[in-house]
Amino acid sequence: MIKTLLFLSFSILGLCFLSCKKENRKILKPENITVDENLSKNDTFKILSKYPELKLFNSEKVESLTRTAHIVQEDGYYESIFYPRRKQYRFFQFSDYKCKTEYKGDTINIWLNNYNGYFGNGVLVKVFNGQFLIQDIDPKTLKGEIKFINSYPVYQKLVLNKYPFQKNDSIYGFIDYETKLDSLVTKNFRGHFRTKIK
Repeated sequence: MIKTLLFLSFSILGLCFLSCKKENRKILKPENITVDENLSKNDTFKILSKYPELKLFNSEKVESLTRTAHIVQEDGYYESIFYPRRKQYRFFQFSDYKCKTEYKGDTINIWLNNYNGYFGNGVLVKVFNGQFLIQDIDPKTLKGEIKFINSYPVYQKLVLNKYPFQKNDSIYGFIDYETKLDSLVTKNFRGHFRTKIK
């Protein structure tokens, strides 16, 4: 009887452990990109060309003379208020993003973030075979370190001016991305970007 109870207890604990491990290994599904050949004629890009690129810290080497991105990120969360007992939605907006793009093998990495030398916030978009994956950058890192957060995408769309690309091509894009970072925190990331592929 005791052996049976021990066996059942360990079996249940083992299954719980395996199911927790399985949940952490979330499989990301790539989405198809949308191609719009007229995207580069959007008014946002004309406005971006009138402003200098952001300089996020003093020793930063600015790679572009004009702005490379106009993206607004809204992070929201629910805050519990004790009196009266209800939840209140609060949010923060960030709009100081830059775009940097590089080829790695057969994948184009599009970095849309605001890294200032100590921490950053934003996303990495990986484009390959007419599809894309989005990874959220973890702002809680050490200097020079890059980590990603597990997130649960609700909606994601990527529009590019053409596909495929080659090195030194100009890339124009639009991203619309909504995700949940956990049960209380949401992230909305939307805007235009442009740069040259390195």
